[in-house]
Amino acid sequence: MNRPLDRLGRPLGSLRISVTDRCNLRCRYCMPEAEYAWLPRSSLLSFEEIRRVAASFARLGVCKLRLTGGEPLLRQGLPELVAMLKEIAGIEEIALTTNGLLLGAHAAALREAGLDRITMSLDTLRPERMAEFARSAHHADAVAGLDAALAAGFGSLKLNSVVVRRFNDDEIVALVRFARERGVELRFIEYMDVGGATQWRPADVVSRAEILAILAGAFGGAEALPRHDDPRAPAERFRLGDGTVVGIVASTTAPFCRDCDRARITADGTFFRCLYGLDGIDLRDSVRGGATDEDLDRLLRDAWLDRSDRGAELRLGVPDRGVLVQLDGLRADPRREMHVRGG
Repeated sequence: MNRPLDRLGRPLGSLRISVTDRCNLRCRYCMPEAEYAWLPRSSLLSFEEIRRVAASFARLGVCKLRLTGGEPLLRQGLPELVAMLKEIAGIEEIALTTNGLLLGAHAAALREAGLDRITMSLDTLRPERMAEFARSAHHADAVAGLDAALAAGFGSLKLNSVVVRRFNDDEIVALVRFARERGVELRFIEYMDVGGATQWRPADVVSRAEILAILAGAFGGAEALPRHDDPRAPAERFRLGDGTVVGIVASTTAPFCRDCDRARITADGTFFRCLYGLDGIDLRDSVRGGATDEDLDRLLRDAWLDRSDRGAELRLGVPDRGVLVQLDGLRADPRREMHVRGG
């Protein structure tokens, strides 16, 4: 089949695969509540089913896979899945997004299995802030996981930091220096109003412009870099005055919907065409109900051809913008949670 283009002319290029909705952190921008409606374990796709779905996406042009969660390292045997996905024709890169708490124990095995890249979340350098914001006392484990990944040979590792006003906006410069010391690239992410961000407020968003002003003041300038390598990547990259390169993902104040080539599936096989999408397409029933590869390819192709999603752009125009989905809506449909669909 030819690579499908959606209604806005966007190709299908990358797939984010959530392997579990469970997480060992409770970050305020993702999982701020005390209780959750978890996906039934029997509903989760097996590794074989994930591979079959990923192979169908690959036949339609997907060349990049990213394993997410929840926290994907809570899914037992993840290196085995990586090795299975590496066998799919057309897949050029497999990446992992993780909070790093379990990375120290798994980095070497993931590298041996063929994992290409890791992106690790680290929002603060202060353990007491992590304990308050993410309800975890394991800050040292996250740093150790980062160092283990570097030791295992993941040279292109990236750090993600969500910037929230009055939480960590005073650590922007320190985080850059921390990443620079380890030779990894830092990406700042604007606080988004999607999924389980039930405490989101516009006033808590630290914009790209504010982040750049802080960086330019501390490092003697911030020069935008061309996006030749991957024009559809979500991060804009900047070279600071000392030569350090950082990225900024400005999904809230400067959406990049028109360039988005990403599809995502939840751990139970629900296909979402947009992170902000409220309704998904059930792939699990097709996979378990006897659908042929041709049936599955056709289902995905038709869904992408019909795609017109630009959720972040539409949210930008909402007056008195608030939380995207209220708590009762998340309870009724946990697939609307950020940690279920893999931010």
